[in-house]
Amino acid sequence: MQTVFEKGIWSEGRCGVTVIVKMPKVKTSRVKYPEGWELIEPTLRELEGKMREAENDPHDGKRKCEALWPIFKISHQKSRYIYDLYYRRKEISKELYEFCLDQGYADRNLIAKWKKVTFPV
Repeated sequence: MQTVFEKGIWSEGRCGVTVIVKMPKVKTSRVKYPEGWELIEPTLRELEGKMREAENDPHDGKRKCEALWPIFKISHQKSRYIYDLYYRRKEISKELYEFCLDQGYADRNLIAKWKKVTFPV
């Protein structure tokens, strides 16, 4: 027999022992945007729109690699935008930079290549 009581479920186990089982926490998918996000959001949204167009663009008569070039170009452009804001112009915080990398707005490995001293930028 189970009875719901406030935040837990009371159930009667074997031998008449009462057991309290906690309800699992509900996970929300809300992301907390760091300070300064509103400054870079319009540009990132615009690049996301271009990316969608490039993905849905018909590639009749093109080789497979040629069809992917616009997608790589836009992805590179997004990463370069975030790299420049953080390392060159110093307009965004480290927290916002890490947030962009964690959420997939920029390619961490590509930026690591640009940070190397021997790599021409």
